[in-house]
Amino acid sequence: MPTNQRDALKALRGKYPRLEPGHVWLVGAGPGDPGLLTLDALAALAQADVIVHDALIDRRVLVLAGPQAQLEYVGKRGGQPSTQQTDICDRLIALARAGHRVVRLKGGDPCVFGRGGEEGAALAHAAIPYRIIPGITAGLAALTAASIPATMRGVNHAIVFATGNAGPDEDIDWAALARTGQPIVIYMAMRYIQRIAEALSRGGLAADTPAAVIVAATMAQERIVISRLDRLADDVEATGVDLPGLIVVGDIVNEREKLLQIAAEVEVAR
Repeated sequence: MPTNQRDALKALRGKYPRLEPGHVWLVGAGPGDPGLLTLDALAALAQADVIVHDALIDRRVLVLAGPQAQLEYVGKRGGQPSTQQTDICDRLIALARAGHRVVRLKGGDPCVFGRGGEEGAALAHAAIPYRIIPGITAGLAALTAASIPATMRGVNHAIVFATGNAGPDEDIDWAALARTGQPIVIYMAMRYIQRIAEALSRGGLAADTPAAVIVAATMAQERIVISRLDRLADDVEATGVDLPGLIVVGDIVNEREKLLQIAAEVEVAR
């Protein structure tokens, strides 16, 4: 890492975090935009000898790696050949035992549907020193970037995070989530929109419950589809959105139009 960058990080953080040889850091890269990286994530990228990264890490984040860093891709994409989780854990252990400074770079936060807990457990069992660097989870950043507040006084007092691709032995009780009456943010669910919408309807959510899909959140190619529960799958298909995205179901979706309207009126008044 250049001296001026190291000094700047040290001044901002108070103490410069050191990634030691033989250690592994499980690092959250945030939702995509490099501006949403944490200082500790930047320090990790600059020091790493090997960066083991997921599929959705933006190239602008990867170029922040130091010149010594070797990049290893271990991406997982729904419906496509993916690296097995056991192989990823074994690779992290092998790299650390070889004396490398290892960064396992994940989109969002490592421990929000990112298998950071599994990898941390594997490292601990192998007696590999590790640290988890939190990241901004897409489930919050995507909403904020789309002008959909995750919580709004008078609208909701809680929010539910769920995964849309649970395995056959861990199916989600969508009806129970629907009965909470709270907004639901669903990760990794683009292939299952229709099935999930129908399950939420059976659980009691009204057909006209506001819903949205946010694709490529915080990125230049971001796409937002605003709809309602009974039309969401058809509207997404008509729009042609096929990248990984988040589904948001609940009254907070309606707040987007209100916020954008206020912003437009202020702009006109200037």
